[in-house]
Amino acid sequence: MIHGLKILKNTILFFVLILISCGNISRPKDSLNNREMSSSNNEIADKPIIVGANRTEIYLPELKGKKVGIVANQTSVIFKNDQSHTHLVDSLVSLNVSIKAVFAPEHGFRGKADAGEHIKDGMDSKTGLPIISLYGNNKKPKAEQLEDIDVLVFDIQDVGARFYTYISTLHYVMEACAELNISIIILDRPNPNGHYVDGPILEPEFQSFVGMHPIPVVHGMTIGEYAQMINAEGWLKDKITCDLLVVPMDNYNHKKSYDLPIKPSPNLPNAHAINLYPSLCFFEGTNVNAGRGTEKQFQVFGSPDLSASTFSYSYTPEPNEGAKHPKHEGKLCYGMDLSNIEPLNQLDLSYIIKAYQHTTNQEAFFNSFFDKLAGTKKLKQQIMDGLSNEEIRASWKEGLEVFRMKRERYLIYP
Repeated sequence: MIHGLKILKNTILFFVLILISCGNISRPKDSLNNREMSSSNNEIADKPIIVGANRTEIYLPELKGKKVGIVANQTSVIFKNDQSHTHLVDSLVSLNVSIKAVFAPEHGFRGKADAGEHIKDGMDSKTGLPIISLYGNNKKPKAEQLEDIDVLVFDIQDVGARFYTYISTLHYVMEACAELNISIIILDRPNPNGHYVDGPILEPEFQSFVGMHPIPVVHGMTIGEYAQMINAEGWLKDKITCDLLVVPMDNYNHKKSYDLPIKPSPNLPNAHAINLYPSLCFFEGTNVNAGRGTEKQFQVFGSPDLSASTFSYSYTPEPNEGAKHPKHEGKLCYGMDLSNIEPLNQLDLSYIIKAYQHTTNQEAFFNSFFDKLAGTKKLKQQIMDGLSNEEIRASWKEGLEVFRMKRERYLIYP
């Protein structure tokens, strides 16, 4: 009898394992739960990441015979074995894909414009394709700009911070596609800050183009995973959803480091700047310069109002690429050089706290942009009240726990 029960239990276990395995076999269209579980963390640790754009075998059949729009910038490339690359638009044109228009986010198609700079529509000199700006007054593609398009391909390198506006562009593109029944294909890329989740959750009254959804400052998702969250959480207008296909990467997990081969924007020149960006971007909502107008953007900070007796490092911001008129242009700023610190694995507010405590003019320290960046008015008040980095971070715990549970439903990668 006992022997028979063992056989029965083993048989049931065998069928359960088969069912679990079958549930994890993903088809290209089933991006919602298609984690690349066939590759363990150990198996992919030493393998090069294959970005979605390189997986042409998945998405080229979806473009055959279709009129195509591309949302792209300078990071939208297909990599070659010799480490060189070809722009996605150039590659698809050479493959006779019928591209009708290219849509460009903040900083433009070639990624040269300043943050917040108005970008005009134009034409790509290499391909002759029309370039439509999705920034300024046209953040969401208009119906007439999409009327000749069957499918839209979105391929932009993100950096994983709520206030980095490429995910806001993603929202509006998805919304426009949903309204017009246009399919959208996301070619996924790594999140260089995908190894942690941190920061205050955005509150609805602080929604803006630098924060559109109730997520923390650092969300820990790839742009493909994030698109799935936008769709399924009903964040598009009237809770509509779009026909979405995420082309996943191969050999990627969230703990795997990734140095971006192409600057995602003019003021994020290297991996260190990208790592510090979620923490130092809060200075954009203050009278402190965060390195714009130097060669160490988002790796230094300083202001003429900071105490020279407290801050020994100094620099003078001058116009350069991505900062035609930097904050405190031509003025000597005192602050800190963080270009050689160890990489961060969480938000670090100690820098902005120290700057506030040692400014010569606390009343002029914050500007109206700060609460939009923070997604709440609480953070500014906590800093003004003298709370420590640890005390402020402790106040985020409950919101982050809820978000992590929600995030888990949309992860494609371990």
